[in-house]
Amino acid sequence: MSTLSERLQTIVGRDALISTPSELLVYECDGYTIEKNRPEVVVFPTSTQQVVAIVKLCNELKVSFVPRGAGTSLAGGCLPVGGGVVISLARMKKIHEIDCRNRFAVVEPGVVNKWLTDKLTPLGFHFAPDPSSQGACTIGGNVATNSGGPHTLKYGVTVNHVLGVELVLPDGEVVHLGGPYEDNPGYDLTGVAVGSEGTFGVVTKVWVRITRNPEAYRTLLGVFESVDDATECISEIIGAGIVPAALELLDTPIIEAVEKAFKFGFPLDAGAVLIMEVDGLEAGLDEEAAKMERIAKKNKAREVRQANTPESRLLLWKSRKQAFGAIGRLAPSYCTQDGVVPRTKLPHILRAIRSIGEKYRIKICNVFHAGDGNIHPILLFDERDADQVTRVLDASFEILDECIKVGGSVTGEHGIGVEKISLMSKMFSEADLATMGRLREAFNPQGRCSPGKMLPTAGACVEHHGPARRAAM
Repeated sequence: MSTLSERLQTIVGRDALISTPSELLVYECDGYTIEKNRPEVVVFPTSTQQVVAIVKLCNELKVSFVPRGAGTSLAGGCLPVGGGVVISLARMKKIHEIDCRNRFAVVEPGVVNKWLTDKLTPLGFHFAPDPSSQGACTIGGNVATNSGGPHTLKYGVTVNHVLGVELVLPDGEVVHLGGPYEDNPGYDLTGVAVGSEGTFGVVTKVWVRITRNPEAYRTLLGVFESVDDATECISEIIGAGIVPAALELLDTPIIEAVEKAFKFGFPLDAGAVLIMEVDGLEAGLDEEAAKMERIAKKNKAREVRQANTPESRLLLWKSRKQAFGAIGRLAPSYCTQDGVVPRTKLPHILRAIRSIGEKYRIKICNVFHAGDGNIHPILLFDERDADQVTRVLDASFEILDECIKVGGSVTGEHGIGVEKISLMSKMFSEADLATMGRLREAFNPQGRCSPGKMLPTAGACVEHHGPARRAAM
């Protein structure tokens, strides 16, 4: 490893590499803190050429490597399984080009999601994917996990807004998949790369689609006595033919934490609140907002408030998007799950979550993208207590298993990472998984890039057997 560190320094310089144990602690996990493993070294390239040199050196010395963005991912996607090298892309943060006429931008992977939208706002555009962590997460990380966000319901997830990527393959070859044009002929390799969780190589440049800002918004807050009433309201809104920009649900524990943090004025005695937003041309928005309000009241909303100023709307969305940060007021540790169910199954899955929490004596609160059925149950615990960790993992597995049983998925935007590998065989057949494995081997034949991720059998990759592995039930 001393040889590796010395040779990496010749590529990036002494100030772009860390290898001391105390500094490496920061890189032993991402937002999924239950599984940890310390890398041997973290390196900070600033160009595609440096990434190529790093990857080739790792191949020469037969060392595994993992690309990493901001580390806000929540499934262990950038866990350095087997140690090796973490390639941090945080210093590759240039916005190379903004082309409003052709509606695309070219950015490096370390550009923070919100930085791009802030740069575009004065031009009348924005980058539509808006994860709750958008103030910290990077475009490269969004590409890796195919991130969504509150406005996914109308605008789609990251793959719907990526035109192309520059990718350093695991052998060091640089390829361009897609580019700054629509309808690229041939196979959609860009779509294959988006969501591959770093297992196909290192993204060093991204061509993203930019979206014109809506002319106007109408943002409502429905206050309900129960989560069941709020979820019934969601189904009826969609059934009425309305296409909201967002439908976001928060339950009582989240409401309490967010209100203490941001003082928005959430009613602390509510069973749930539902953020409902429509956007687009000014004409017709009042009618759509009024229709949503009528549906909410029909489904026992005790009141419906409207954010009447841009400032109140921004505060409401700040409260929603920073809800996860406010969870620190409720417990020393938390594990955020990421399942998907058909919208009509939301009442069922939330009742199941409550039952599972009682079974394992774990407090669970909920905040989620209700419009597209993407649930985010947050399990509260103390990771210093081994028994609590075990109960949280078992409860998480049961929740995601129930999502599969009702026709859903174990992830909507967080990815599989290392956390959910054992559930892949419950969702997919052996033939499906074998086909995915062959696709990964086409990009990553030696298995050195992001080993031990996503698929239950990893071929040449180093297998990892941490505490989050669970046998199929």
